Amino acid sequence: MNDKSIKSGVIFALAAYGMWGFAPLYFKLLKAMPAQEILLHRIVWSVLVLCILVLVSGKLRQVKAAVTNIKVMAILLVSGLLLAVNWLIFIWAINNDHLLDGSLGYYINPLFNVFLGRLFLQERLRPLQKTAVALAFTGVAILIISFGQVPWIALSLAVTFGIYGLLRKKVAVDSLPGLLLETMMMLPFALVYWVGFSSEMSNLGTNSLSLNITLICAGIVTTAPLLCFTAAARRLRYSTLGFFQYLGPSIMFIMAVWWFNEPLDQAKIITFIFVWLALALFSFDSFRAYRSTRAQAALN
Repeated sequence: MNDKSIKSGVIFALAAYGMWGFAPLYFKLLKAMPAQEILLHRIVWSVLVLCILVLVSGKLRQVKAAVTNIKVMAILLVSGLLLAVNWLIFIWAINNDHLLDGSLGYYINPLFNVFLGRLFLQERLRPLQKTAVALAFTGVAILIISFGQVPWIALSLAVTFGIYGLLRKKVAVDSLPGLLLETMMMLPFALVYWVGFSSEMSNLGTNSLSLNITLICAGIVTTAPLLCFTAAARRLRYSTLGFFQYLGPSIMFIMAVWWFNEPLDQAKIITFIFVWLALALFSFDSFRAYRSTRAQAALN
């Protein structure tokens, strides 16, 4: 993997996690709408945006090639389902005043990525990385054992998005065609829900223009960071990719505490401290390893 590819991967990762960090502001605009209804609009309008992007970028041939590959389509179906579940939990958390739990989930995710990278990609864990994962696990364990709180929102977000990213890294299809196909496989479910079960707020014929524009923008809000993420995942080591995710949950944490005034109780503070310590240790180790690699490359 050359320096140019790594640099572009870094840019894509920063863009993805920055946009995800501010995404709650968008979903708060639709707080009166059920989470599953917001999800259907994410899917429908994302398909429209992605179809346009595929045609403009001339990648329709890659879409056709992927469709003929049963293994690729099977993986994209699973990744699409994981993505839909992740979206649903995230939207519900935001609009039910659990943004702090969402923030914790995306803080845990990079450490979960390290674990997945070791388990499935044979990426060796350095001693400090192992310690970081153990610290995060300890923080969650304290929350469960001492305070009787299972952070299901945080754990669900970390697990679903971690496995999603792993599948997208392994599947042999480019980011844009792959995202289009996995979203299109969710489209029939979204359309059925829209026609048969959605509320009056999803009736574009009776809505205000501002509400309709807000709903349609779900395609852009959804597609832009995902495209950046999948592009980054194909250019960076999976454990390295997790390093950049600190940006998103940090923005969420600040907004949850100081903007939306969500309660930060003692149990959550203890868990956050353990996770932050783990991330600090992981960051230090990653930076040290990066400098060592650059120094060896300079000598060679």
